[in-house]
Amino acid sequence: MKVDLVALSVFIFFFLLVTVLGFVAARWRRGDLSKLNEWGLAGRRFGTVVTWFLLGGDLYTAYTFIAVPGLVFAVGAQGFYAVPYTILVYPLIFILMPLFWSVCKKHGYVTPADFVEGRYDSKTLAFLVALTGIVATMPYIALQMFGIAVSVAQMGINPEIALVIAFIILAAYTYTSGLRAPAMIALVKDTMIFIVLIAAIIVIPASLGGFGPIFHAAAAKAAASHATALKTGKPQTFHFTLAPAQFLPYTTLAIGSALALFLYPHSLTGTLSSSSRDVVKRNAALLPIYSLMLGLLALLGYMAIAAHVVPLKAYASNGIVPALIAKEFPSWFAGFAFAAISIGALVPASIMSIAAANLFTRNIYRAYIRPNYSEREETTVARITSLVVKLGALLFIIFLPATYVINFQLLGGIIIIQTLPAVFLGLFTRWFNRWALVLGWVAGMASGVYMFLASSYVSTYTLTIGGQKYSIYSAVISVVLNLVVATILTPVFQLVGLRSGKDATQAADYTEAIPEAQEVVPEALG
Repeated sequence: MKVDLVALSVFIFFFLLVTVLGFVAARWRRGDLSKLNEWGLAGRRFGTVVTWFLLGGDLYTAYTFIAVPGLVFAVGAQGFYAVPYTILVYPLIFILMPLFWSVCKKHGYVTPADFVEGRYDSKTLAFLVALTGIVATMPYIALQMFGIAVSVAQMGINPEIALVIAFIILAAYTYTSGLRAPAMIALVKDTMIFIVLIAAIIVIPASLGGFGPIFHAAAAKAAASHATALKTGKPQTFHFTLAPAQFLPYTTLAIGSALALFLYPHSLTGTLSSSSRDVVKRNAALLPIYSLMLGLLALLGYMAIAAHVVPLKAYASNGIVPALIAKEFPSWFAGFAFAAISIGALVPASIMSIAAANLFTRNIYRAYIRPNYSEREETTVARITSLVVKLGALLFIIFLPATYVINFQLLGGIIIIQTLPAVFLGLFTRWFNRWALVLGWVAGMASGVYMFLASSYVSTYTLTIGGQKYSIYSAVISVVLNLVVATILTPVFQLVGLRSGKDATQAADYTEAIPEAQEVVPEALG
């Protein structure tokens, strides 16, 4: 494929811009970066605006801009489950995250595993939460790299070389600036993404004759898929509207994904960087703006059908957005859009690697390898770990076929949701026995992985009940089993005298706001 020099030049300009910002961020809101609280949480000083951009950049990743429209392009209506899922998640944030922020601020917790250890007096349970977070995050980081690879490949550039360069840049400024780097870059990234999206939903429909022809093309593809299914006897692969058999998987995918999203370490790290409970609440109210953007973004899948886009063969449906942009826009704007997607990968990849590093340092290295270390050593270990995590993700995406990378990312939601009883329910009650939670985690994890493998790497699993088949997101089935096991074993363990340890938290820790004197008024919005 011929190199598009104009697009590449624009791409390089903006990539260099954010690289400079990443290093400059070390001096933004100065703090002692030799302390993990400053390097990994930016001193917990971000106000409403910065937190909004940071969480938006954290949750709406490059893979979101690649995979959601790609899924709509490939299967139709089923791909829109991502829209209700992101709507459902914000009421949960409003209820849960202020409690989580308060107790973590009160006790200096940096990770969800820190909270679990304090709440249940269990290093074993904390270790499992930390390990779960790291394992679930690794393929997620790899998929950010995948987003960069798809974008640069569309310009005719060798994606492996581009990924190595991106890794070096990402590793350097994350090591230097910590969480401040993705926070500053997120301001630029989201602005660029909004520009690209607004241009796309105006220019592309106009060039295709409006939304009428776009939906007509999608309906025609569904009709052709139905005809093929009747002829071959195989299931219909594309639906313009949900078929009855898709109602349950669509609903459980939305609910399960909503429950899992803020259990990911990077989501919680972004939340803990906020300066107050009120900032967390305001962001729960403001972040749905991104859901509107996601709904419009998903329609790019239908636009690609109407535009008869042919994605690069190596990336199949996941390459439709870059291919659509390259076809419908001039080279200079295509370069801008590819830069926006790639920068959109750097922000979450940075936060994810920092969050994974925090988990390893606090809940594995400190707990089992070197309990008595200095603050400087703690931060150094976290920085080195963040490099190792990013390197692992780079090798993951280079040596593993893209199909497997995408499939294993689906497993991430099934894995991370197993921490829900200990983390989310732990914010409201300590009724569960710590060993019951451990065995519940084992049951949920084993069943979730089994269903994923038994379904040939598909995230939904078909249950047969009374002769009827029900397809359900495996994360929902496995976490229900997790909860059932923990609920049954808790009174059993209490009865035999296997009691939980001492709770380091108090009821007031979850509700009391930090005194106003501790808040920095000039930073209330930024």
